[in-house]
Amino acid sequence: MEMSVPIPFDRIEVGSLLPVLDKNTVTSVHLMRWCAAVENFHRIHFDHPFATGHDGLPGVLINGSFMQQVIMQLLKDGFGRESWTWRMKFRTLKMCLVGDSLRGTGEVMSKQSVGDLGFVTTRVSILNRHDDVCAVGHAVNVLPSAAGARVPYPFVPSKDQAAIRLPTQ
Repeated sequence: MEMSVPIPFDRIEVGSLLPVLDKNTVTSVHLMRWCAAVENFHRIHFDHPFATGHDGLPGVLINGSFMQQVIMQLLKDGFGRESWTWRMKFRTLKMCLVGDSLRGTGEVMSKQSVGDLGFVTTRVSILNRHDDVCAVGHAVNVLPSAAGARVPYPFVPSKDQAAIRLPTQ
């Protein structure tokens, strides 16, 4: 698996795109393993006859938590291991089904420095194999903004840092 090189904070430009995260085709085996890992055994996520017959769905649904993981991986790969996804929210617009190929995308909406830390707000989305947008949201990542600085662990925001919010739309 090829990893992208993280973008340093001082080189991040508003409007720039994160490298696309291609998760390829999500199979029933992927979802069964995911359900076991997160202990979500709702049958709509692994039982095709139940999902289609009992619940009337078009197929087996990909979990929202699986899609959230796609977004988190997109941000980690794009901004690097020294960054922290501090805030994130997304909403599902369309069902993602087993057999869909998922791609995570991100666009930098804003950035600002507060002290030795940089805060980057990114619009994120997940697309299926038909290029339909299945989920959209925003995230704020915290990165070192000065050479040699690190994001402290645990990250406890100052009053000025805590004022940074996710967009409402």
